[in-house]
Amino acid sequence: MSYIDESLSKGEQTHEIFKLHWFSKIPMFIWLILAIPTIGLTALLALWEWLKLRSIEQGVTNKRVIRKSGIISRKTDEMKISSIETVEIDQSVLGRIFGFGNVKITGRGISDVVFMKVDNPLDVKKSIESIDVV
Repeated sequence: MSYIDESLSKGEQTHEIFKLHWFSKIPMFIWLILAIPTIGLTALLALWEWLKLRSIEQGVTNKRVIRKSGIISRKTDEMKISSIETVEIDQSVLGRIFGFGNVKITGRGISDVVFMKVDNPLDVKKSIESIDVV
């Protein structure tokens, strides 16, 4: 069971889970390719990258936006939907061409939640902004 599903409060429902773009897997593939000439030494780095990517969860419920990361330890960034002030998209040229980018959610106070290298950032922005505040 995912962290987002485990952390749902009473009356809270998962609205959408945001997937990482395949571009975020490039470092892992580079380490795998380098494992051939290094006789498998960089395979451990590829495994570490794979575990790092598997540990990332990004999503939105009817009450919060949530980003969880961490292999052994856990780090979560959460923000209530009612606290959101802006949802910004940051895309590089490659991001525009291949359809990935970062979505920064800014709320009241000093906290931000940033979804990194997310697939279709415009759809993510629309999904977050379409949630009705409870």
